[in-house]
Amino acid sequence: MKKLDILSAPYVQEMMKTCTNLYRLGWDERNGGNISYLLDEDWVSPFLDISKPIRKLPIKFDAEKLAGCYFAVTGSGKYFKNIEEFPAENMGIIRISNSGDVVEVLWGLENDAVPTSELPSHLMSHIARLEVDPQNRIIMHNHATHLLAMTFTHELDERALTRTLWKMCTECLVVFPEGVSIIPWLIPGSNEIGEATANKMKKTRLVVWPQHGIYGAGRDMDETFGLIETAEKAAKVYTYVQAQGGVRQTLEDKNLKCLADAFGITPHEGYLDI
Repeated sequence: MKKLDILSAPYVQEMMKTCTNLYRLGWDERNGGNISYLLDEDWVSPFLDISKPIRKLPIKFDAEKLAGCYFAVTGSGKYFKNIEEFPAENMGIIRISNSGDVVEVLWGLENDAVPTSELPSHLMSHIARLEVDPQNRIIMHNHATHLLAMTFTHELDERALTRTLWKMCTECLVVFPEGVSIIPWLIPGSNEIGEATANKMKKTRLVVWPQHGIYGAGRDMDETFGLIETAEKAAKVYTYVQAQGGVRQTLEDKNLKCLADAFGITPHEGYLDI
């Protein structure tokens, strides 16, 4: 049976459009940022011959827990601005081998391109999130501008940063009631930064990398993009508020408690002074 055009696959279209949007927003300058999208086999098989990998590449991480899993991923060193026009050169569809130590390239990553250098971090975070939420599919990393700026000026304490973001915009508590995590500054692309991020992903879907950017996780592209977008909007408001002379009035903890009760959500324990 003739295979369908992979460029018509909904998940490929989502990747292309999202990467373009992230570049437009200035969150993924140059090759700054990466996305991985967990796919079902029956999503992939109508488009690709899954019995014939194009190439096999080693992974510097034991991904056996994801053996046989398929992912759409951005490429290493690839500019997000080029993904929509030249998708096969800048992204790819991969499968994790049964042994868990090899990436099988099924489509894309042309001209000897390889998956994002942050692939181990992505895979570790997928493993962590799937243990919490079996429906998690997306791991997204970018350099959201105002969140990045806050890591230079705001106290790098998870409770303090979360409370600041919650108070900048009413919807924040509703969107990320579990709060925001922070890891120490670590070398990007290393297993160490992947392990630290994945450990935090067990409790939150947002992990701040100080002086670097943010990691987000979610069940689909819209949820994950919207999660980061909401936190970034709060960080932008914070930046404006500080530039205007600082806070004169804000959401009080009693307001946040009423908000949580109205929406049936549970804020991170101990983060509200109630």
